[in-house]
Amino acid sequence: MIKFIKNFRKDEAGAVTVDWVVLTAAVVGLGAAAYTSIEAGATGLTANVQTYMGNQNPNGSST
Repeated sequence: MIKFIKNFRKDEAGAVTVDWVVLTAAVVGLGAAAYTSIEAGATGLTANVQTYMGNQNPNGSST
């Protein structure tokens, strides 16, 4: 039984899995943060384009 406990304590096979889980969670978190940032910028840009296009005269005259 002591030998089993010593071998179990030295076994590092699951450590790689934990590393990958942490790295995957970090990538997902960074992706979510980037999406939020891009979404906010795109919403503002869309509003600016809508305002600009709404102020244009389709006939080309400046009245």
